[in-house]
Amino acid sequence: MNNVWIAFGITLFAGMTTGIGSIIAFTAKRTNYRFLSISTGFSAGVMLYVSFAEIIVEGGKSLASSYGDYLGSWISTASFFSGILLIGLIDNIIPSAKNPHETHPESETAPLQNPSAPLPDFSEIPPTGNIDEIHSMHNHRIKQRNLMRTGLFTALAITIHNFPEGLATFFAALDNPELGLAIAVAIALHNIPEGISVSVPIFYATGNRKKAFIYSLSSGLAEPLGAAFAYILLVIFLGNNVSAIPPQIMGILLNCIAGIMVYISLDELLPTSRAYGRGHDSILGLIAGMAIMAISLLLMKT
Repeated sequence: MNNVWIAFGITLFAGMTTGIGSIIAFTAKRTNYRFLSISTGFSAGVMLYVSFAEIIVEGGKSLASSYGDYLGSWISTASFFSGILLIGLIDNIIPSAKNPHETHPESETAPLQNPSAPLPDFSEIPPTGNIDEIHSMHNHRIKQRNLMRTGLFTALAITIHNFPEGLATFFAALDNPELGLAIAVAIALHNIPEGISVSVPIFYATGNRKKAFIYSLSSGLAEPLGAAFAYILLVIFLGNNVSAIPPQIMGILLNCIAGIMVYISLDELLPTSRAYGRGHDSILGLIAGMAIMAISLLLMKT
């Protein structure tokens, strides 16, 4: 039971870092896009390396011990691509009106820290009471509604994405808490720019920092909800003996997790890292993530 609570705690930590992104958006005098690029690339490096070097290997061993090398290899491969298919289907049902990982330039983030800075994308309201003023005020309200819609769609998109991430972190941490923590750190790093993506449009639509922060934090709480869902499934199928998951089930789960993480890395993290960075920032972060994950895995084996 201790492993279950550890797995929940690790998943909760990863999910709540969207709130850190929101805090950075409201407090940092300048958004450090280079840091976001390197950290997101780092996250992708961690996920890709741990997926191919550890998770698939461990999942394959579990399946081979249950089904033999030949059949176990086929089930391992099918499980990996099933994970990719699952997250791909989820990716296709999320609202597509706005990219959840859209880069926000300095002109957009400046008013979050400096109330005197001009709001971007808002029509200036003329001082005279003519028909142009009426149209301008109408456009201003339309843009506010559109910004709120963008923020809510972004929050919903990130929430749906974070649910399988919570599943992956929980199952990995349940099998190996050290491995689960490494995955959680990678997910936490890429949740920071997601928190910014939710906060910016909601703040512009409402002018309310507290509301923007709550929406941002709530989008990350889908990860512990994913962990809770995973736990309920395990209780249904295994009863109260959750910590003793049969090796064939754990092997399938681990390979599905690897597929989910590879998809997230290639479809979300690397494009986001490239969008935020300059020059070789993205690849430097990627290699650093792989190197640190490799060293961490070697140290865990001693």
